[in-house]
Amino acid sequence: MKIIFAGTPAFAATHLQSIIDQGQHQVIAVYTQPDRPAGRGKKLTASAVKLLAEQNNLPLFQPETLKTPDQQQLLSQHNADLMVVVAYGLLLPQAVLDIPRLGCINVHASLLPRWRGAAPIQRAIEAGDNETGVSIMQMEAGLDTGPVISSAHCDIAPEDTSDSLFEKLAELGGPALLSALSKIESGTAVASAQDEQQSTYAHKIDKSEALINWSDSAANIERKIRAFNPFPVAYTHMGDIRIKVWSAQVSQSSAVGEPGFIVTSGAEGLLVQCGSGHLLISQIQLAGKSRMAVAEILKSRADLFAVGARFT
Repeated sequence: MKIIFAGTPAFAATHLQSIIDQGQHQVIAVYTQPDRPAGRGKKLTASAVKLLAEQNNLPLFQPETLKTPDQQQLLSQHNADLMVVVAYGLLLPQAVLDIPRLGCINVHASLLPRWRGAAPIQRAIEAGDNETGVSIMQMEAGLDTGPVISSAHCDIAPEDTSDSLFEKLAELGGPALLSALSKIESGTAVASAQDEQQSTYAHKIDKSEALINWSDSAANIERKIRAFNPFPVAYTHMGDIRIKVWSAQVSQSSAVGEPGFIVTSGAEGLLVQCGSGHLLISQIQLAGKSRMAVAEILKSRADLFAVGARFT
């Protein structure tokens, strides 16, 4: 088949790589978002999909929108059989969905209809789900509401972060996509409607969510830390010092204190009282510094994290 691929981040690039490596279908155009400012210097940075397309000399397009007649006419001139969309980041109007001969399919990082929307991986971890996966669906005008062609399942391990789960799902998604493409090409694909009563929505991550509320339970805080690793990274304050928390575990300690108070401080980490339960913080990052094990930071900043000090 002649395929248009639309995607932006590394998760999407792994799926484009799968199509390229298989060599069974022709990628006739790659669409990705325009270069965006990134890093401290806010330098314009190419997406992972753009870099991969350039490495493979694939025709590349970076429109700000696909809602204009000019862009839709350009898209139709590719005469594509199918459009594959993976974390593209731009809304596709019905006019675009109707252009490819076989329509558009989307690779979504959840077991639909659970966690439709922008942040399915983070929300699955934050909610304490034991399982997630990848769904291949036929796209329609609604947000992740289209009928599902196939899905692949994946356990969420107790230590999984968004970063590690992204990697698991990227590895799972490539073969699932290729299998779906084979079924679509042969005309054997069967799409099943989603159960609307089971749907949940994964709202886009707001940086303000990363601020730790120590009155919450230790279990909820621990899941949030993993869900927001590596972005936007959970954080707290010690006085006016902002501290990112990269790694922590729920502790069974019987110590008693007010939420946010450091109960013990030592080589194993910082044991902090939560609204219910305790959290043992093992890796943090001070402003302007690299992230480090608590044991290393205590060698020079033990006074800052003394027993009785309180995170706010």
